[in-house]
Amino acid sequence: MMQRATPATGRDPDPTGRRPPDAGRRDAGRIHRAWIVVAVTFVTVVGAAAFASLPGLLFDPLEEEFGWSRGTVGFAVSVNLALVGITAPFAAALMDRFGIRRVVALALTVIGVGALSTVRMTAPWQLVLGWGFLAGLGAGAMALAFATTVVGRWFTARQGLVTGVLTAAAASGQLVFLPLLSWIVEHHAWRQAALTVAFAAFAVVPLVWLLLRDHPADLGLAPYGAKEFVPKPPPVTGAARRTVKALLSAARTGPFWLLAGSFAICGASTNGLIKTHFVPAAHDHGMSITAAGSLLALVGVFDVIGTIASGWLTDRYEARRLLAVYYALRGLSLLFLPMLLAPEVRPPMVFFIVFYGLDWVATVPPTIALCREHYGADASIVFGWVLASHQIGAALTAFLGGLARDAFGSYDVVWYASGALCAAATLMVLVLRPTRAGAPASV
Repeated sequence: MMQRATPATGRDPDPTGRRPPDAGRRDAGRIHRAWIVVAVTFVTVVGAAAFASLPGLLFDPLEEEFGWSRGTVGFAVSVNLALVGITAPFAAALMDRFGIRRVVALALTVIGVGALSTVRMTAPWQLVLGWGFLAGLGAGAMALAFATTVVGRWFTARQGLVTGVLTAAAASGQLVFLPLLSWIVEHHAWRQAALTVAFAAFAVVPLVWLLLRDHPADLGLAPYGAKEFVPKPPPVTGAARRTVKALLSAARTGPFWLLAGSFAICGASTNGLIKTHFVPAAHDHGMSITAAGSLLALVGVFDVIGTIASGWLTDRYEARRLLAVYYALRGLSLLFLPMLLAPEVRPPMVFFIVFYGLDWVATVPPTIALCREHYGADASIVFGWVLASHQIGAALTAFLGGLARDAFGSYDVVWYASGALCAAATLMVLVLRPTRAGAPASV
């Protein structure tokens, strides 16, 4: 039977994780604790997605109540997105040093405090502090590194399946919370929506603290699928230094800038553009916030399908050509979007949403494959920095898109400019040359 925390101390049986190889084998036939950890991780990411679902819904309410321009609100969103990107490469280092449970619990608390602080705000700087800075730091600490670290520590078998499930968690969170938050904003008030986000973040913290563990060895278990017990490694120091060194090394090569540049455009045309500005743009054309939010939630459904399909295709076709197709089709669809926006939801708009959902993060599997091809052992760290560029591109578009709406009175120029950027991303990935394993990266 699995050994658990003792009632007297509330601590794990062996916090050092250095138990004999036969420890934990008495659990044979029972559900492995790794699946409970996955369930908690899934719920945690879904809860964190509540905050990411809110920004695009608040442009109009904040403009009506405070008179804040789209550019002002967009700047707060851009700070959030940029901090997610900058924090993400260091999140794994923080988890290696302080443990998954502590980092994630603190990150959720910071997100909840950030959301809660906006309820009583009266000035734009308070929006930037709560919505931008605090929530950005919290979300960044739970970005890609959280799921990757959990899978790497708790599983030696079925890693692909678990990675796919946890990748889908963010899309599931968007699907759950967007319609709910849209309805709350439209029928009650934006403050109630912010309180809902804060409650979702705080509610997950006890779940994380009670059920999440940093390593299977904390419970005297081997990782799922492992034939031998794996001792818990000591806290890692110097991981942040390696993260910076990998960036400096990759930055001397051409493929890094092509991958970072194209992925920045990916972020600009997804999180920065559609996720942030689609709802207010549709509302400009007379569509209700609830209807527009529901359409955006539908993106999350097809996002999951598109990501899985893209991974399957990446195993069979050249990654750079797949990326070129994805960016080209995305850019083409953006050129048609201004003609599709209307007060009612019509079939062409539904088709756009389905297509955009399939293409949303389909770029991730081939981008990771290209990082592996060009950077070998440092591929995961380099991808962390490429992911940072994704968020910086999203941040710039969130801010500049709001400024453009203020200046021109519509989002048309934003859609057309983003379509042109996707065409540039198509060319950037096609310039990449395939490289032999072990050969130096080149353009």
